[in-house]
Amino acid sequence: MRLTVGYAGPVLRLTLLGGPTALIEFAGLAWLTDPTLSPPGTYGGLTKTSGPAITPQELGAVDVVLLSHDHHADNLDPAGREFLSSAGRVLTTGAGAQRLEAPATGLEPWQSVGLSGAAGELTVTALPALHGPPGSEPVTGPVIGFLLDAPGLGRVYVSGDNASLEVVRSIADRVGPPDVAILFVGAVQLPQRFDGAYLTLSGDRAAQATEILGARAVIPLHFEGWTHFTQGIEQTRAAFAGYGLSERLVVAERGATVEL
Repeated sequence: MRLTVGYAGPVLRLTLLGGPTALIEFAGLAWLTDPTLSPPGTYGGLTKTSGPAITPQELGAVDVVLLSHDHHADNLDPAGREFLSSAGRVLTTGAGAQRLEAPATGLEPWQSVGLSGAAGELTVTALPALHGPPGSEPVTGPVIGFLLDAPGLGRVYVSGDNASLEVVRSIADRVGPPDVAILFVGAVQLPQRFDGAYLTLSGDRAAQATEILGARAVIPLHFEGWTHFTQGIEQTRAAFAGYGLSERLVVAERGATVEL
């Protein structure tokens, strides 16, 4: 798929490392989402079944880490935490920035920062996310998503661990449609919490989020590599097919790169 946003090149290139972790090339910068770079094992009570497709040593220079939250191991595991100090910049929640040893910029929802890349100036805006059902925030903690906005080069939404379509509607109403939406799926459920309510998007909700956002292309992350994901990529494919959105779904294989 090739998106046209006023110039001849691709909007972005994305390489899936595993889980919520992807290396994104966009607007002349290298971005890394929620670094989970440790080998298989148990971290913070969660079981990881596969290591990263690309090791930290193989990653190369990362300009910006987009860390939706620091307090769950499936979004920041020990090796990912170690990697933060080598990144050019870390953007995360206000609470997370205070906890991290590596320098980090804390952002609250709707707060923006400007960055400079090889392709010019761009803006990163923190967006709200609800990591569970309404009222779950005191338990699941603060989480943010991100909007990367590079004039003339495109707009990219990274959802972080959001389970709420109401939050998606608030984002669509306030910032409008992105060119690409990177949605964290996996339909995470913890039976002992919230009567089994979803803590991230299911395939069905991801398809609905695509319609709400008006995104022209969607790349799913956060659906494999940990045992608490209750849905894999096939459920997401089926949901997009059911909503007539298959042509918007772009699936990256582990270690492979997709280009839009």
